[in-house]
Amino acid sequence: MAIPIINNWESYFHHPDEGMGSSYERVILNDILLEIVKRYQIDSVLESPAFGFTGLSGINLMELARQGIRISLEDHDASRLELIRDLWSQAQLSLDSRFNPDYTKLDYPDKSFGMSFSFSALWFCQNLRAYLQELARVSSRCILISVPNRQGLGYQSQLQDYSPARYPELKPAHIDPPSIVSILSKTGWELKRSALFDCPPWPDIGMSKEDFLERKLGIRLARKQVEAAKSNPPLCIMDHYLDKDPGFPERMRRLAFVEKHAPQAFKRIWAHHYYMLFEPGG
Repeated sequence: MAIPIINNWESYFHHPDEGMGSSYERVILNDILLEIVKRYQIDSVLESPAFGFTGLSGINLMELARQGIRISLEDHDASRLELIRDLWSQAQLSLDSRFNPDYTKLDYPDKSFGMSFSFSALWFCQNLRAYLQELARVSSRCILISVPNRQGLGYQSQLQDYSPARYPELKPAHIDPPSIVSILSKTGWELKRSALFDCPPWPDIGMSKEDFLERKLGIRLARKQVEAAKSNPPLCIMDHYLDKDPGFPERMRRLAFVEKHAPQAFKRIWAHHYYMLFEPGG
């Protein structure tokens, strides 16, 4: 869920510790992205909006860039965009990045990208219909849209922290899958497949387990437990992209036993995300 990141996104750039949850999520997402670009023979991808979930912003497509795919991304915060550019520079990866205040217009020619992509970010679009129409216009082979699993226990629990007054920039109605499918179908794009994913053996809590136990459940932890958690080394996929941790993806994949074997009925309440893959119709 994106709600916690609105107020603390910058902290990850100063202390890039994404924890096990986001680290696992990134590898599972990379595997999905790599499979799709191979299947559709994609050589260019647009991510817009690029800001959407807990952890370092703007690095969702770094693995594709490492595979030679041309990457463009957009963000509605100019200061965050500069920090994102710096991360890509550190990884020595090419990036076309642009500021977009509201995503009602995508300033690219028709069919500029083989694939367009959005990850847990549609609630930052001011006008969903205008955005999706633009996404359809600039894409040629496929569109991949991921939203939080609204049936999931994690999403439902985090909704308790949401109100329109507290988070006026969020538009939760924009992450409704039937609405997305309906709008894109009217532009000539058909839903090819959909799936629940990011289903690790832990709940979608959007914070450290220590914070969850103490702040959400009121369980008082021993001081030694809290200090031990704080002393753990930072965990972040950027170390992999900077060639400091080549074993990172495989360590995360070893935690995918629930992802691979859980029945759909369980994933509906436990998986953290849901994706929709669209192709041009007819």
